[in-house]
Amino acid sequence: MLIQQYIDSGWINGATALIARNGKIVYHKGLGYDDVSSKKPLRKDAIMRIASQTKAITSVAVMILYEEGKFLLDDAISKYIPEFKNPVVLNSFNESDTTYTTFPAKSEITIRQLLTHTSGIHYAQIGNKAFNAIYAKAGIVAGIGVGRIKLADIMKKLGPLPLAHQPGEKFTYGLNTDLLGYLVEVVSGMSLDQFLKKRIFDPLGMKDTYFYLPAEKQNRLATLYTEDDSKHIKKAPETMDINGTFYSDYPKMNGTYFSGGGGLSSTAYDYAIFMQMLLNNGVYNGKRILSRNTIRMMTTNQIGDLTLGHGDAFGLGFEIVTEKGSAFSPRPEGSYSWGGMFSSSYWIDPKEKMVAQFFLQLYPNSHGDIHEKFKILAYQALND
Repeated sequence: MLIQQYIDSGWINGATALIARNGKIVYHKGLGYDDVSSKKPLRKDAIMRIASQTKAITSVAVMILYEEGKFLLDDAISKYIPEFKNPVVLNSFNESDTTYTTFPAKSEITIRQLLTHTSGIHYAQIGNKAFNAIYAKAGIVAGIGVGRIKLADIMKKLGPLPLAHQPGEKFTYGLNTDLLGYLVEVVSGMSLDQFLKKRIFDPLGMKDTYFYLPAEKQNRLATLYTEDDSKHIKKAPETMDINGTFYSDYPKMNGTYFSGGGGLSSTAYDYAIFMQMLLNNGVYNGKRILSRNTIRMMTTNQIGDLTLGHGDAFGLGFEIVTEKGSAFSPRPEGSYSWGGMFSSSYWIDPKEKMVAQFFLQLYPNSHGDIHEKFKILAYQALND
């Protein structure tokens, strides 16, 4: 078995995986170990740090408010968060003292550009050298494994800082969805965690999805692993330096920062419920979250001729397989997906009526090809 080979090789400790087709679960397992040293098995209901898989959930929250007429997608974000008025673009950066020069942007950042990562906002901690330094100097963090800070405070500091390029010019993966999380707070009058619970998690019955876990569920948090010098797994220490201090067990903290771009933890089953709702055109178990035409918009190419790897496109919160991209993967055109920094991946396939989740808890992962191999295994099993 493929996954067992990776476990036996010491490349991963374990995984949780779920595949559902035609609305029925056909595969749902915990594989390998939560704790390799004690041989404690990894249960299929283990709670995993889902990191950037949070982005899809925050994007749905944004579109719920869009459907209520709270804003238009081509509105300037500064209309709701004034700190982003009159953005500037990075011109030059001096590595020796982290000073920089800027020039005015040609246009304001729009909500659509935030949903498509074309705003020019970069990532803190995991971005490039210049923006890691610029953001660190301003106290901007990537938003997970951090101390008791507030989303509003960090996003307001982000506003005046330079963009990597003109809004709409390129695809640059960045803190866009954290900013969208703050937009949800501003427009709804609720904290992001409360909004997600009330409008998405409770209606769908997602009972194991949180920014910070309640005490009674903390024992189900999967152990985080990292790599040694030989690219084999070892337990992650309590803190790691990821261009700043990162707390490995942050879901157990009594945190105050609700990162719409990466803060949630969940289970394979809970996230599968969320994916099934999307596959069902916005409804699950009789509860409608979004309309079918909003789902259509979210899963349509929104970045024009800009492309991701292999010519794939991006919608409102998801990477989308194009006809060109489908030549490189068994996933057909129209499938949509993303993943998370602790080596997790998911995809939703409307043609095959399939949703799939593959969770590791490992950072970094030199053997990330297992994700593509998992996709191949899933599709070769189709026999109808």
